[in-house]
Amino acid sequence: MSRSSIMRTFYLFLFSFALLLAGCAEAPASTDAKADATPAVSKRVVRVNTTTVALSPFEEIIPITGVVDAPNDASLSAQSAGTITSLVQVGTTISKGEVIARLDDRLMMAALEQSKANLTSAKASADFAEDTFRRQEPLYADSIISAIEFENARTQLNQARASLAQAEATVSQVEQQLENTFVRAPFSGTVEERFVETGEQVVPGSPIVRIVDTRYLKIRAGVPEKYSSDIKVGSPVSISFKSYGGDLLRSGVSFVGSVINPKNRTFTIEVDIKNDGKTLKPEMIADVLVTRRQLTDQIVLPQTAILMDENGSSVYVVDRSGGETGTELRPIELGPSYGGFTVISTGLDVGHEVITTGQTMVAEGDLLEISSNNAQ
Repeated sequence: MSRSSIMRTFYLFLFSFALLLAGCAEAPASTDAKADATPAVSKRVVRVNTTTVALSPFEEIIPITGVVDAPNDASLSAQSAGTITSLVQVGTTISKGEVIARLDDRLMMAALEQSKANLTSAKASADFAEDTFRRQEPLYADSIISAIEFENARTQLNQARASLAQAEATVSQVEQQLENTFVRAPFSGTVEERFVETGEQVVPGSPIVRIVDTRYLKIRAGVPEKYSSDIKVGSPVSISFKSYGGDLLRSGVSFVGSVINPKNRTFTIEVDIKNDGKTLKPEMIADVLVTRRQLTDQIVLPQTAILMDENGSSVYVVDRSGGETGTELRPIELGPSYGGFTVISTGLDVGHEVITTGQTMVAEGDLLEISSNNAQ
């Protein structure tokens, strides 16, 4: 290799080495620049819905299950022995006092005719004895007839009067027996069942028909014993029927039982309802809502707004201090609940803005984007 080639190689090496040193010297400055360019960590923004607390009324409700009952539901029986000669059809609507069934009354009619004939004879005998006695009174007073004759007349009169009374009683008895051949409706209603057919023989006590009046019904329900001092006659009640989805009925408690059922620890209440359209049937299941008490000026929140854990209940309140929309977790005490809403006993004041949806995604320190506010 020539001297000039060696020198070129040497200078090239020196130049490369110098560039390397320059690169190493500038590296720390580049790292510092990158560090200075890193942005600060921003706060998280969570989208929520809120409501502004205001005072409102609240009904504390006791939900229970009841059963429809027809107070006028009776199985009618024969009052005398005999053969059924006529009987109304199932489904017939009848009025109070109307004849539902008849028994063969021919023997009773004959007995009635005979008893009335006997009564006529007894009346004639009593009239004759009365007339005889009255005619003999002055004769006895004037000593025209003896005391024995007068006493005989008195005895005959008393016997005639007794026979008349017996004849009258017999007629009344036979008339009642004749009436017993008719089975009459004790109330207006509909014939639901027939237990016999025309031509069958019955004896006293034999069931003949069942009649039910569904125009006026009752709801009977059991209330847990812990509410025994809260429910009274007149307490408001709302009733609905899932089985057919009719309109909500409103009424009041008409009866409150005085004893506790030892099996289920409940007491019975009754609610009277009108059934003009006859859409309700006995034994239907009813959803009964009894108002335990009516509260005024309460702080009420949707139950979805309330957070619950081992430490108790709390809600997130919007915090607008510091120029930002942030959050504050506030512990609360709960009152009665119903229908997806709960009374807040302590922990909130009127005007507080409470997060109702999205609160499960919120942590203290987060910023909020409020989509909507449903003022109460």
